Amino acid sequence: MNKLRVLVIDDEPGMRMGVERTLNGETLNFWETDTLEVLVESAGTGAEGVEKVISGQPDILFLDYKLPDMNGIEIIEKLGERAKDLIIIMITAYASIEVAIEATRKGAYDFLPKPFTPNELRTVTRKAAERILLARKNEQLAQEKKQVRFEFIRVLGHELKAPLGAVEGYLDLMKAKTLGDNLESYMQFIERSTIRLQQMRKLIVDLLDMTRLESGKKSRSLAPIDLRKAAESAIELATPAANARNISISLEAPASLNLMADTGEIDMMLNNLISNAVKYNRDDGKVMVRLVRAADKITVQVADTGIGMSVEEQQKLFKEFSRIKNAKTANILGSGLGLSILKRLAELYDGSISVESEPEKGTTFTLEIPASQLAEATAA
Repeated sequence: MNKLRVLVIDDEPGMRMGVERTLNGETLNFWETDTLEVLVESAGTGAEGVEKVISGQPDILFLDYKLPDMNGIEIIEKLGERAKDLIIIMITAYASIEVAIEATRKGAYDFLPKPFTPNELRTVTRKAAERILLARKNEQLAQEKKQVRFEFIRVLGHELKAPLGAVEGYLDLMKAKTLGDNLESYMQFIERSTIRLQQMRKLIVDLLDMTRLESGKKSRSLAPIDLRKAAESAIELATPAANARNISISLEAPASLNLMADTGEIDMMLNNLISNAVKYNRDDGKVMVRLVRAADKITVQVADTGIGMSVEEQQKLFKEFSRIKNAKTANILGSGLGLSILKRLAELYDGSISVESEPEKGTTFTLEIPASQLAEATAA
């Protein structure tokens, strides 16, 4: 349970005791998710109070305006920058408009005139506590964003460093003429460098796509499209790579299946699913693409007879830069962004993407889109 530390600076023992009795040990609940336990300290003079603020870490300061050694305004001035980190609530029997204005100008958050009831004290404390809790959440969110940004840049640097290092190595070998003066001898180095450069280009393109999606700046043009034709185009695009390894691709779908969507987004999703099914398949394998129209949803299933994944590996999917790395995937190039982009695209249609897989037996990805997209396309 999080702590809420309260300090009371007042020269009246009865007032200090009353605040402690009312608040100390109280539990404040917010939004059914956050709980604060109130801990109360007190001081009888301004000097003692200033020392406790500087040496301790109070969140809320109940500050009497009129004290034997100094007034509340002078205490705020003595605290200097530390006062900005506090919620200061002035308590006094000598309330006036001038005092309230001056206290607010110096950094006071609220004003509680004496005498006040326990309920009034609890109300102003809860109000201040809610502000503190929101500030803590904002700080936590800022730190999390900073950590995510750092991790993103770290992983991106790592992903780019590997292909760059490989290309640099091949160029050094050619520069040193390790295979002699015959240019043909270096063709394998050139081909491998080209593959590495293609890997970097794909990473950058995928990164730009993901950035546009997350920022909401990706332009979209929704129109009725035939999902079957889009699937046929994606299959045609993947066919050369499939033929090279004798992998068959089949399609099971209605004669036509109109969907209200952005053509580029649908192409990106289908190309990603089908190309992955080929890429992570075994030689002489199969890829089965299935489109199903139901009353409440449209389902796109892409199954393969490939290397499959363990349960632990499946849990890592759909995250940025997440790639399954093992002996079977060592020579398969990818950015680690494709499935995270696919997930975000599915969410644009209020849809979802899921996976079922078993090592050595294959993988099935299932994309589901609500039938409302189908109804809109029919109406259009």
